[in-house]
Amino acid sequence: MYTFSSKLKIVAIVLMILGIIGVAYGFMTSHKSLDEVKEMIAQEEAGHGSGHGADTKAHVVAGGNEHSDNAHDANAHDALVDDHHNAEDPIHEGAFDAHHGDEHAEHVQHQIANRPWSALYVAAFFFFMIALGVLAFYAVQFAAQAGWSPLLLRVMEGITAYMLPGALIVLAIAIASGVIGHYNLFVWMDPEVVAEDKLIQGKSDWLNITWFGIRGLIFIAGWYLYRFFSRKYSIAQDDADDNKNFIKTFRISAGFLVFFLYTESMMSWDWIMSVDPHWFSTLFGWYVLAGMMVCGITVIAMVTIYLKSLGLLPKVNDSHIHDLAKFMFGFSIFWTYLWFSQFMLIWYSNIPEEVTYFVTRFQDYQLPFLGMVAMNFLFPLLILMNSDFKRMPWFVIMAGIVILCGHYVDVFNMIMPATVGDHWFIGIPEISSILLFGGLFIFVVFSALTKAPLEPKRNPFIKESEHFHY
Repeated sequence: MYTFSSKLKIVAIVLMILGIIGVAYGFMTSHKSLDEVKEMIAQEEAGHGSGHGADTKAHVVAGGNEHSDNAHDANAHDALVDDHHNAEDPIHEGAFDAHHGDEHAEHVQHQIANRPWSALYVAAFFFFMIALGVLAFYAVQFAAQAGWSPLLLRVMEGITAYMLPGALIVLAIAIASGVIGHYNLFVWMDPEVVAEDKLIQGKSDWLNITWFGIRGLIFIAGWYLYRFFSRKYSIAQDDADDNKNFIKTFRISAGFLVFFLYTESMMSWDWIMSVDPHWFSTLFGWYVLAGMMVCGITVIAMVTIYLKSLGLLPKVNDSHIHDLAKFMFGFSIFWTYLWFSQFMLIWYSNIPEEVTYFVTRFQDYQLPFLGMVAMNFLFPLLILMNSDFKRMPWFVIMAGIVILCGHYVDVFNMIMPATVGDHWFIGIPEISSILLFGGLFIFVVFSALTKAPLEPKRNPFIKESEHFHY
């Protein structure tokens, strides 16, 4: 049996406390007066000269007047301003400029207020998607009757313990951002925006806060029920005289995977893609799934290596680590394939309401956007291609850290442009949110690992796993 060490427990608690303090500080400092925002804008314009205006025009060309999302409606407004200036009498130009300046300042004020909500949401979703990815990978092991992985199943069960609290937190933040906040994450929750936006009105039967919450609870209930019963049967199998519990798990795993593929796609549309309600991609659910799987498998490898370093899991050998690293490599390539397919098709078609998604990220998020591709594709490709490296625990840990950082930035890139526009920064709100949910993740996962023996005793494939060599 694994014992949650007091040192690791203290680390988890300290991370949560530091995270809470930093998150609270982020919220307290995000509310700026209109005068403060105007002064900040003036300083930015003085520092950047005419560059900012050129960027804004590029946004307008890409998005036109169609794109009125939370972070981008100012760009469409700028285009209208230019048209209005051309039509107005010069006498009224000064008054109009003042009015436009106030509107722009209010827009920036709202973006700044969005930042702590967005930072909290990005970190919450990142750690939740790790647990959900592991749950799907766990189900695949039973559905495929895999013989190499039974020694790792209890590690997977421990990680999936975070799925329920993680999912509820993500859903709570999403709804609270509309109910408590001023529609900080999802612009379609704002009745004033919906009243003026024909496209969002057309999606209102799906994108409304009541149905959004109900769908989320249905998703979470289905995922939790599978986790509850599969865990129950797994522990019961240890003391059983036959394989009935394993057969039950096999059957519910096959059914769960069908449910998961549908609900994961809908969850991706709701919880991430709808922050940009004017944009959509038919590949998006698969794209999120690929990132979810590679992060989940990476954490399985890292937790397994940690437990093995403590003298636990003695029967896990370098072939098990090698296979986990192969999955890390394979899903990194799969993620890259989906990323490029989504990007290439949208970029090539050059439809304004679609391509503005990537134009925004190229212009305002160039470093995290291109850096993410390097961390999630080039690094795994060059490092994990070598078979010998996959058997070296420290090497897998190093690669895993880079992969996890890369996929955090991926989630960051999916959320931030639609909520904070070009007013992004990785500072106290972002780092504190990572500490908060990282500490909670460690506490929940390692507490769950203490609840059952780390080695399944009566799994029908346990001997194959013990003697697995590649």
